[in-house]
Amino acid sequence: MDMKKRIHLELRNRTPSDVQELVLDNCRSNEGKMEGITEDFDNLELLSLINVGLVDVSNIPKLGKLKKLELSDNRISGGLEVLAERLVNLTHLNLSGNKFKDISTLEPLKKLPILKSLDLFNCEVTNLGDYRESIFKLLPQLTYLDGYDIEDCEASDSDGEGDGDDDDEEGEEGESEEDFDEEEEDDEEVIAEEDDDSAESGEDVEVNGDIDDDDDDDDDDDEDDSPERGEKRKREPDDEDDDDGVSSPPPLNI
Repeated sequence: MDMKKRIHLELRNRTPSDVQELVLDNCRSNEGKMEGITEDFDNLELLSLINVGLVDVSNIPKLGKLKKLELSDNRISGGLEVLAERLVNLTHLNLSGNKFKDISTLEPLKKLPILKSLDLFNCEVTNLGDYRESIFKLLPQLTYLDGYDIEDCEASDSDGEGDGDDDDEEGEEGESEEDFDEEEEDDEEVIAEEDDDSAESGEDVEVNGDIDDDDDDDDDDDEDDSPERGEKRKREPDDEDDDDGVSSPPPLNI
């Protein structure tokens, strides 16, 4: 598919000014040049032209908001002056797999003041003995070259967009800690309520115990007042006579 037709499909009934990212990888360029990309893409921030057969970038339009330009796996060997003139806010440039042989061909990039990341993988220039030192010296504004900084520390995020995610994570952690504190407070309140309930229950038990003791004391008093309960009363002889209704005869004198 040629580049113009691909651009038409990528627009999807949008106007060029509505597009912030335009990916045209693996389409065909006309005679090794860009086509169909105009200054109407004035809000474009990312342009990807990987493996499209580009030989030079001389007809790239002025794109004042473009930050990332992907040009890997093409046949570009020079002519980078136009990038410095028309892409003044470029921060990331990928030239991997192109035909750059000499460090001098990269010198125009000095005019890109906020260029942060440059990739030159699989370019012949990387075979030079002092390649990294020379590039960092030529382009002091660079933070990363081929994904590593000047001290050979790997970039945590080659696009430099990890800060927002870290803030979100910290916010989530902060929220989690607050939720945990709230849960602890709730648990403490529940425990306090349970303790109060237990205390009240204990008082009731003691009161009930006192009542039960009083009842037992009353029962004991009743038993003390009636010591003869359950015992037979001794009968006197007079009582037996009275019961029979007959009086005993007097003894006989002999």
